[in-house]
Amino acid sequence: MKSYRKELWFKTDQRRQLINITPEIQSCLKESGVKEGLVLVNAMHITASVFINDDESGLHHDFEVWLEKLAPEKPYSQYRHNGFEDNADAHLKRTVMGREVVVAITEGKLDFGPWEQIFYGEFDGKRRKRVLVKIIGDS
Repeated sequence: MKSYRKELWFKTDQRRQLINITPEIQSCLKESGVKEGLVLVNAMHITASVFINDDESGLHHDFEVWLEKLAPEKPYSQYRHNGFEDNADAHLKRTVMGREVVVAITEGKLDFGPWEQIFYGEFDGKRRKRVLVKIIGDS
């Protein structure tokens, strides 16, 4: 069995942003040489997320509106966590969107359903953060 590990680093221009990282994960898969197995992709920061969904701009807008209703950024004073940093909402948004995804690898490809893509969700950006890619399986 093969094992592969790589960290992907991101620095967003905005506080909140969704990035399609499917091409980066596909590159990791090719680099790993694994043909049958699993890939784990997880955010290594508590205010970021990795999730699977459709790459459609209207849906991305809907995520932003929905998440802001669930955990509005402001007023900062509504959260007990806020003090040193004003990012309590980002912690809550991450909890809703999830920490990681696991995708099957079949015949050297990500075994997705129709329209599925892997996204990095940033909820407290403008600084460097990383995503772990761990691939295990056989060649």
